[in-house]
Amino acid sequence: MPSVDYRTLAGDILEKVGGESNVASLGHCATRLRFTLKDQSKADKAAVEKLPGVITVMEAGGQFQVVIGNDVPVVFAEIGQISKLTGDAAAPAESGPKGNLLNRFIELISSIFQPILWPLAGIALLKAFLSLFTTLGWMSADSQTYTILYAAADSLFYFLPIFLAVTAAKRFGTNQFTAMAIAGALVYPSIIALNSAGDPVSFFGIPVVMMSYTSSVLPIIVAVWVQSLLEKGLKKGLPSVIRNFATPLITATVMVPLTLIVVGPITSYAAQGLSNAIVWLFQLAPWLAGAIMGGLWQVFVIFGLHWGLVPIMLNDISTQGYSLLTGPLPAAVLAQAAAVLAVAIRTRNAKLKQVAGTSAVSGLLAGVTEPAIYGVNLPLKRPFYFGVAGGAIGGAIAAAGGSAATALVFPSLISLPAFISVGNFALQLIGTGVAMVVAFSLTMVFGFKDPVDADETAAPEIVVPGVTGATEIKAPVSGELVALTAVNDKVFASGALGNGLGIVPSDGRVYAPFAGTVVTAFPTGHAFGVKSPDGVEALIHIGIDTVQLEGKGFTSAVSQGQAVQAGDLLASVDLDQVKAAGYDPTTIVVVTNTAQFAAVLPAEGHTVAHGDTAIVIER
Repeated sequence: MPSVDYRTLAGDILEKVGGESNVASLGHCATRLRFTLKDQSKADKAAVEKLPGVITVMEAGGQFQVVIGNDVPVVFAEIGQISKLTGDAAAPAESGPKGNLLNRFIELISSIFQPILWPLAGIALLKAFLSLFTTLGWMSADSQTYTILYAAADSLFYFLPIFLAVTAAKRFGTNQFTAMAIAGALVYPSIIALNSAGDPVSFFGIPVVMMSYTSSVLPIIVAVWVQSLLEKGLKKGLPSVIRNFATPLITATVMVPLTLIVVGPITSYAAQGLSNAIVWLFQLAPWLAGAIMGGLWQVFVIFGLHWGLVPIMLNDISTQGYSLLTGPLPAAVLAQAAAVLAVAIRTRNAKLKQVAGTSAVSGLLAGVTEPAIYGVNLPLKRPFYFGVAGGAIGGAIAAAGGSAATALVFPSLISLPAFISVGNFALQLIGTGVAMVVAFSLTMVFGFKDPVDADETAAPEIVVPGVTGATEIKAPVSGELVALTAVNDKVFASGALGNGLGIVPSDGRVYAPFAGTVVTAFPTGHAFGVKSPDGVEALIHIGIDTVQLEGKGFTSAVSQGQAVQAGDLLASVDLDQVKAAGYDPTTIVVVTNTAQFAAVLPAEGHTVAHGDTAIVIER
């Protein structure tokens, strides 16, 4: 519906259902707006059905359902812009892939960093260029021009907790502005001053172990997660007359001290214990300590444990002019940069190639690896592991030669001169080079699971007797075939949302019907929209009216924007729970852009297994 003015449509729908005051609640599923009206008689059903962009209207289950089709999220969002019906709290992001704790942690961190990935990559380049200009003598670090540009280059990294507060709040479904207030307190000048002073700090007599939260990652993510739990409890327990202002009041009052008193000490003690162990190991076996530092430095950074080592490095440099702990760091950092460079060369995904390319430049020139790690290597897993391996080997070589920096610099290609004066500089160069070669080569040879690029991947085609240029849609579930006209839902049965079929599932696993991109993935796990590279748009709707279950019994395996191959798991559903709740589990598959094709031909027969041909599209 490219010609539809969604803002106008949203206003017209709202007006014709009796206005905002007549709406008790509003939600939406995969295809329709679901109004619960205070007075059904005030709604003009015929007038709503005539609106451009509305397919039809149904009144069922006490709801006034306005069927929009694929664009229902857009209309829902527009209603939110002109009314208070959709709320102002951030909605939780779709559940990510399930798996072991490491995979879930990686997915969590990656999803929180994803929204700020391009700013990280782009601004890191500015930081890299400034470092290059000062090293070559083209710009003085004492100049006012440098100060202004460095503020632009460093502010995102310095105030990173505030940016992460926004994305974490969206992920955990809590108030973004309260989360920003909590993060702002962590980097507030007076809090930074308390940490810098080094004097004992207490809160109502409770000791507070101070640490630096600038550029930190995990403390604010943990804090926002706890905030989400606290807010849910407050919204349920507080009287409505004070809830709106009391919730952020109590949340900020509790969470800032709690973060400083609990999260800070846990991270600080862990970092201190780690630093003591590594210092001892450097005295006992430098090569082994170098391997640990080179291999795990970026892991320490992810968890914020590196802060236990930074003060020791600074103290070493100020007292003896160098720090042995810094020797393995170029290998650690440049190995990750080399791995992401290999990703940029090897990947066929245009978007990933751009991110990896800019991340490689910032990592190599400035030692800024956040874009590389959080945006590329960590989500892809293998490149990150290969970077760890390269860093461990290179770090062992550098440490064995007694290499150390005479200044606390960002380890990068252009900061290597800081390592000339102490130890065997040749071994430092060899170690760094080996680290880069190992990480780059392993990534190039063993590769990674390359995300599907929807613009470059060909659509799956099959040869069907009597049909030329046919595209196959596979059955997403195994079970008994049902003609679309026999499905127990008037909108689907009418074909208003497109041609297709129903399948009464024999098990609870739902798979992707073809290779493409998940364009819609409901948090409830009951519906998914998948689009193929050549434009086929399919809706897989698990059960009839199962949106009412609010996700109970459903487990999503994919998220919106994710690339899938035919047969990849989309979701798992407890069919017994669905049936026990009184819902029809029939899974519906429709081609929502049926009108664009010559014919959409559903399979005929009694039963089908997932992966069998379910629908053939004739162009």
